[in-house]
This record gives sequence, C-alpha cells and structure tokens, in this order.
Amino acid sequence: MDIPRMDIPLGTHATTRTRPKPLCYSRIWDTGVPRIGDARDAVAALLSRVRPAPGRHSVQDARLVVSELVTNAARHAPGPCALRLEVPPDGAVLRVSVTDTSTESPRQEPPDPCRIGGHGLFLVAMFSHDLSVTWLPHGKRVTATVPLTPDEG
Repeated sequence: MDIPRMDIPLGTHATTRTRPKPLCYSRIWDTGVPRIGDARDAVAALLSRVRPAPGRHSVQDARLVVSELVTNAARHAPGPCALRLEVPPDGAVLRVSVTDTSTESPRQEPPDPCRIGGHGLFLVAMFSHDLSVTWLPHGKRVTATVPLTPDEG
C-alpha cells in the first residue's frame, strides 16, 4: 500500500512560543537617603508602558504605596535599601518590593487622626491586595501587590 507523502516546509512545523516577559524596574541605594520622588517617578514611567494602560487612580495608588514603603525603609533601617517593581504580562497588578537592613517587623498603627505620621503601612495595606514580609539574612523584603485597573469613565 502506498502512503501518500506530504512535504511540509521547515518554517511551518512548529512555532516556538515565548512567554511575554514582565516589565521590571530595580534600584539600589547603597548609601544615603533614597530620593522618594525618584521612586514615585519610576512607578509612573514603568506603568506608562503597561497595555492596556492602568487608570489614573491605579497609578496614584501605586505611587503612594511605593512612596510609603521606601520612606519606611529610609526612616527605620540603617544602611542600603533596594526597590523592585514588577508588572506581570497580564498587566493586572504591580508588585512592589522594598528590601532594607532592619530586623524589625513593620507595625501597622491603628488609625489616629490626631497623630502626625505613622499612617504609611495602613495606607499601603488599604491600597494593596497583599502585603508580605520575607526575612533575609541581613534584613527583610516588604512586598505589596497593587491592583491595576482602568479608570471608569
């Protein structure tokens, strides 16, 4: 019995699919106090590359979360700190990780409208889906996951 033979050009056999890569930004401050404005600007620049574009409120929330986490690291941890921002390919969230040298656990103070300061972690928790602490050999990494949604018009 003759089996018909089909010649398939090389380029049509199988296609190699590559996974889309997340959008990332990293910054390390070895000495001195990190510039909080630089961290906020990095969020805006990274989120401007996300498609579909997150809404204005999501960008503002993300900038606030980054500002509070970097400020806490600068205020409460001696030594270097680092910032990592990551948006997965689906663009649904921004993962914010701040690494510092403090061995103290972050503490969320109860809301007190008469107190000056001490509201940062409360705000971070309010604007994040998830807030976690990972202990490292010389400090910790605090990670917050901020949802990215389009503005409703």
